[in-house]
Order: sequence, then C-alpha cells, then structure tokens
Amino acid sequence: MWAIIFSAGLATTPVFSMPAFAQGPALVSENLQQMTYEVYAGGINAVSAKLKVDYADKKDNYSLEVSAQTKGLLGKLAPWEGTFETKGWHLKDGKEVPELHRSTATWRDEKEIKTYEYGKDGSFKDYTVVEEGRDKTPQKLDEGLYKDTTDALTATLEVMKSVADKGECEGAEEVFDGNRRYKLVFSHGEQERLESSRYNIYDGESVRCEVEVQPISGAWHKKPRGWMSIQEQGRDKGSLPTVWFAKIDEDGPAVPVKIRVKTDYGTLFMHLVDYKNGGQAIKMAED
Repeated sequence: MWAIIFSAGLATTPVFSMPAFAQGPALVSENLQQMTYEVYAGGINAVSAKLKVDYADKKDNYSLEVSAQTKGLLGKLAPWEGTFETKGWHLKDGKEVPELHRSTATWRDEKEIKTYEYGKDGSFKDYTVVEEGRDKTPQKLDEGLYKDTTDALTATLEVMKSVADKGECEGAEEVFDGNRRYKLVFSHGEQERLESSRYNIYDGESVRCEVEVQPISGAWHKKPRGWMSIQEQGRDKGSLPTVWFAKIDEDGPAVPVKIRVKTDYGTLFMHLVDYKNGGQAIKMAED
C-alpha cells in the first residue's frame, strides 16, 4: 500500500497555516522530513510505518523511503516487513527523475529484493530480482511494460509538490512494478481541516485526495487480487483509498497525515503519530 500512496511539492508561499506544534532539539539534515504512522484495522493497531522525504528545490537530488512492519497479534500470525526507497535527480525544469528504486520485502523468513535503475533522461536501464539470495531476474522483459515509466514514490512526489505549491492533488504517472504496468492516478477531493486526537497528532488544514491504480498491461488477474481487490472493495463502498496531505514544513513538500482504506472487513486508518523535520523535532503541543 505504501508504494501507492506518496507525493510531494515545494511552495514559494505557504498554502496552509502551520499546525500548533511544539519544537524540540535540532536534527542533522535541513531538508529531511521524518514521519511515523500507526495503522489501525478494526480498532486494532496492526502495523507501524515510517516515511522519510529528503527534498528541496535548491538541491539536485531527492530521496524517499517508506518502511512498514506488522505488529502485535498480526505480527505473530502474519510476520511481514518491507522497505521501499527511491533516490533520483531534481532537474532544472522542476521534474523529478528516479535513478534507483528498491523494494525489500520479508515474509516470515523469506526475503525478496527488487531493484530498478533509470537514466537521467528518464529511460529505464535495468531490473533485478533476488529471492533468498538467489538471482531470479527475468531473462527478458517486454519493453511495453517498462518504457516511459517511473516508480510509485516519484509519481507520488510530483503530487505532493502540487499540493504544496497550489493546494491541488492532481496527477497521473505510469509505473512498472516488475510484473505489470499501471497508471497511478491521484484525484483532488477538497480542502479539509483535521483536528488532533488520541490517534493522530496533526491539527490543521489538509487536502483530501483519492488514489487509484488503473491496470494497463502485464500479469493482471481477471479477478482482482491484493491491492486491486482492496481498491475495488472501497469503490463498492463509495470511496477509493483516500490520503489527506498537509504542508507541515514551510519549505518542504506536503506529506501524508492520514490515510483511509475501506474494505469488506472494515475500515483501515493510518494516523500520523510523530513528525520531525531537518531543523527541529516537532510534536503536538501539550494542552
């Protein structure tokens, strides 16, 4: 799910007012935003996740990293952890082009690592797969699957930029995930004020945004499975997976502060529980 949900952008003037947070000790990087989230399914805290976004308009490079793992009873029944990371170039025309994207997923004791390499001209260079230390890279890839594609994190970064610059969540990019090609589409909902709670520290303005995966080619099942099944369950219930983005760092891109996914088994929420930027640790102010 994380590989589907991120986007960013810089603002020359703030789109939103800053939330009521207290400041803490200084960190190292001036451009790094670090978020911690807790995921609740049916009221149970089932997953912990972290997001790091290192981006600045004045820099030539950017990087994003998402990590998550199951916890509690779910962690015992279905032990899974994953890390998704991208680094790339921020070009003079404002466009972001990935250089390297890597996903590392561990199910029980089985680890799979997928690595994607790109050229600065936007070309797709290489793809490798390693499972349990063994090279499982396909001998040949259909060019139609990967040509003129990007990775999901960079696609999300473009939308986060739009939210920060214009307060608009709109964007669509085509992504290759190793087996399939799809279009990742972000659709603007409306601006919405969120209030902090015992689950979520964010208090302030946000932009509500729906996220949709549209299959294009590759190994898609006739009957939706995995993420597609979850997405269609939400559609049947009147809501695609939804992200609330907010501009917390005055000089950085907007970031997710809340996510909602409706399923046949209940509604899943992801809440922001901790936030730090490059200059200071930031936590919700005490009453």
